[in-house]
Amino acid sequence: MQDALILAGILIIAVCTAALAAFMFAISARVRDMNKTLAHQYSLIVKMQAVLKNKTATNAVAENAEMIYQDLLQSLIPIMAAIDIMPRATSEHPLWRALGGIMDEYAKNPFALEKLRRAIKLDTEVSRSVENYMNRADRLLGHLTATEPDGILAATFTDGLLGQSLTFFAQARQLATQEN
Repeated sequence: MQDALILAGILIIAVCTAALAAFMFAISARVRDMNKTLAHQYSLIVKMQAVLKNKTATNAVAENAEMIYQDLLQSLIPIMAAIDIMPRATSEHPLWRALGGIMDEYAKNPFALEKLRRAIKLDTEVSRSVENYMNRADRLLGHLTATEPDGILAATFTDGLLGQSLTFFAQARQLATQEN
């Protein structure tokens, strides 16, 4: 009888140990799942923070867009006067009308590149204006690309009139400096 009690006690201890082990295993699995969930949520929060930071920077550009556009336009005015190009006759912002006029003229008459090259070479004000425009436009595009690398806004500016005009001015500047 005493052996039966000892055996029953061992059996009870074994069952309790097995139940405790199963319970510990279940708790361990839940802790692992919670740890994975928390790690995933943390990475999402970090991504959200980066997106919000980029949105804030993009919003700052949007809020200051008129000042940026006016600054770019001020650099374009002496260039357009030197190469005798008029802005488009549309209801767009004056910057886009000016850039559109330049790019339209270049599309119609490739000699516009030669006129700009000569103006850069012979007129220091035009050369300085081209340099200022290119630096400011490049900074704007760089900022947009850095804050919104896959965004529609950055692609629109890069592929649009701003990006095209940068290419046009870079070609003319390079041709003007090659002959020196």
